Amino acid sequence: MAFPVPEVPAGDGVPGRILIVFSGATDLRWLKALKPSFRHCYAVLESAGGWLLVDPASHQTRIEYLGPMPLYRLLEGLQTAETTVVCCRRRAAPMRLAPIRPFTCVEAVKRLIGIHAPWTLTPWQLFDHLIDLNKI
Repeated sequence: MAFPVPEVPAGDGVPGRILIVFSGATDLRWLKALKPSFRHCYAVLESAGGWLLVDPASHQTRIEYLGPMPLYRLLEGLQTAETTVVCCRRRAAPMRLAPIRPFTCVEAVKRLIGIHAPWTLTPWQLFDHLIDLNKI
């Protein structure tokens, strides 16, 4: 399931669109306690040269250049029966220390988006927060 993509006018100073992908797939036993379909999240960032995948897993952060492609083709590849994709804008984070939290996929993705949201701790809470931010 994908949600509407905000328009980003060229040259308005906005860093670009970011797709947040939520997934229920996990190999870690303790993550099975989280809401099904919302056990992990990662980001795909838009840049001038194409799309960049940033997947902050528990053991290692994977960064992969996906190259230039139309948004619809990228969404086709990201959307599966086990994923939910939310499209939003990256934003300038407040100029203050982000809340100190354990390094999780949610914390990594919040910092990529540019939000602090101190009590957003799980992928489901991040999804809910983004839906509220985007007013979808």
